[in-house]
Amino acid sequence: MMFRLTAALALLAAPAFAQGPVVEPCGDATRADTIAEPWEENTASFGEGRIRVALLDMIEPAGGAFRLLIVSPPHDEVGFRQCRVVQADNGLGFYNLDFAGHEASYDPEQGLVLSLPAQRYTDGDPDDGWYRLSVTIDQQTGEITTGTAEE
Repeated sequence: MMFRLTAALALLAAPAFAQGPVVEPCGDATRADTIAEPWEENTASFGEGRIRVALLDMIEPAGGAFRLLIVSPPHDEVGFRQCRVVQADNGLGFYNLDFAGHEASYDPEQGLVLSLPAQRYTDGDPDDGWYRLSVTIDQQTGEITTGTAEE
């Protein structure tokens, strides 16, 4: 019975990955102490410091502990920038994010485009599941979009 329940849950979760990563507002679980150490290797700023990006390591669940934190314009009425978290579409984080492998470019029509290697959890080879995560941040509108490409 337990096997059938586990198999059914796995089948329900499988199509969800096709939706791609999601961007959500920061919540109570997004804390400064989850920024992956060492901070100087897992944080970056762009646009003269207006956009800040950090790798978050939530530790658990082990199969999806990593998320990407983005603090960017626009500012609210008090002056705070928006805070967003990019995570896998299954409600978990990524199995791995290679922050050191990030690349950034600026497109005047889209905004800042970040890309970095990301990994989804697989039951097989721990080196499987890698793809390229892209995140586009429009400072004018505040829109943050994601995309993926196989490596």
